[in-house]
Amino acid sequence: MVSACGKKIELTAKEFEVLALLISSPNRVFTYEMIADIVWFEDYDVNFRRSITNHISSLRQKLRIPQYMQS
Repeated sequence: MVSACGKKIELTAKEFEVLALLISSPNRVFTYEMIADIVWFEDYDVNFRRSITNHISSLRQKLRIPQYMQS
């Protein structure tokens, strides 16, 4: 669970891991390959691109701050 604008927001484990990665280096751009390697500990393949996109989309909706995460 995270808090944004005073509201508690439930996240899945992977959503939390993706968010933690992105906020750990706010001025860094992470590629799909990097996220797959760091969060899933897997080599990147086409299936991870959709999964990563879905997780980031879900985070955008839950946190309502789309300007901070772009795919």
